[in-house]
Amino acid sequence: MFRKILIANRGEIALRVQRACRELGIPTVAVHSTADSDAMHVRLADESVCIGPPAARDSYLNMAAILSAAVVTGADAIHPGYGFLSENATFAEMVEDHGVAFIGPSPSHIRMMGDKIAAKTAMRRLGVPLVPGSDGALPDLDAAQEIAARVGYPVLIKAAAGGGGRGMKVAHSEAELAEAWRLARQEAHAAFGNDEVYLEKYLDRPRHVELQILADSHGQVVHFGERDCSLQRRHQKLLEEAGSPALDATERDTIGATATAALRELGYRNAGTLEFLYQDGQFAFIEMNTRLQVEHPVTEMVCGVDLVREQIRLAAGEPLGYTQKDITFSGHAIECRVNAEDPETFLPTPGRVEAFHAPGGLGVRVDSALYAGYVVPPYYDSMVAKLIVHAPTRADAIARLRRALEEFAVVGIKTTLPLHQRIVDDEAFQRGDYSIHWLERFVSQTK
Repeated sequence: MFRKILIANRGEIALRVQRACRELGIPTVAVHSTADSDAMHVRLADESVCIGPPAARDSYLNMAAILSAAVVTGADAIHPGYGFLSENATFAEMVEDHGVAFIGPSPSHIRMMGDKIAAKTAMRRLGVPLVPGSDGALPDLDAAQEIAARVGYPVLIKAAAGGGGRGMKVAHSEAELAEAWRLARQEAHAAFGNDEVYLEKYLDRPRHVELQILADSHGQVVHFGERDCSLQRRHQKLLEEAGSPALDATERDTIGATATAALRELGYRNAGTLEFLYQDGQFAFIEMNTRLQVEHPVTEMVCGVDLVREQIRLAAGEPLGYTQKDITFSGHAIECRVNAEDPETFLPTPGRVEAFHAPGGLGVRVDSALYAGYVVPPYYDSMVAKLIVHAPTRADAIARLRRALEEFAVVGIKTTLPLHQRIVDDEAFQRGDYSIHWLERFVSQTK
């Protein structure tokens, strides 16, 4: 097992990793920018190192500074959390080249899955179903028009190196395709330095369903069921559930067996999440995240497993120690992402937290680095807390979530808590009748 782990992240995920390390008896090193000197993850770590000024590019994305901090403090492993450098193959290579363990997949798998075209090519070869569309990058507009005519409109033009909705445009007709093609390439180049795009059939009512997997370095791969992440605004998830209201146990077992077989063939290691669009009983692979997900707590709640602890064990070379039949699913879990944003305009609301009260009670969990007096900085992602509830049934979980939202208090800054209260009270959500397009319409109708 590792002697000391440096956590290359901030906020609630840094705290989450610290807690797993503490329970394993492993000291931690927190890195931080000057804007995060008073952050909770810095206060609770065994050691801390300032790695730069507030801008992420000069601190949390500064590979040399983070690696230097690991060497100076004697850390023999780095956990990247999510975001920042968690899916940067170059960083993972640098870490391993310096004799430090990277708690995550191999650099080659990070690089493969970071290229959406390479990922789809690999999954196609391994028998994982895909959305109909181009086999690779589109060489020109003529090729896009030809494939669009074959799969049928509407179609989606997507950046090969994309993420977060950037470099993604919908075309409902051939007349719209040229502009979608131009804008997608332009956005992709600006965001990722790579203007390659590909084309997929645009589904009208799909759900975003993802599958959590773990793999050891001995060829064993298991899955921990699905999460439904369909409640999204501008391709950013706001609320997630485990399991999906749309799936049954047979469908879960089918896609789980397909996915684990594919990753076993790839020789994948550590944690990962395969993301699918699901419509009319059919799954279609869209991408794989080679890291811990923001929404991992809902899986932990229904499976009773500490995914971060498992990541650390697997990175240390330990075997899984269990098989698929040992994994059981109990009840239903829902997570709300609480952002420091105006719930009407969605503009960021950094500032001082005058008071903070987290809800409690049976089946309620809050992952947050907030405290009274803390100043939410304007430099980073706006998510400041995650509220997770677990109950025997989905109806019970919704009732528990409604109660927990009523108790949750963040004073001094505006948050998206009121939006989550509106969602939970909506009849369509209560029925589980929603798709990835539902929340955009809901927000516009309830303002």
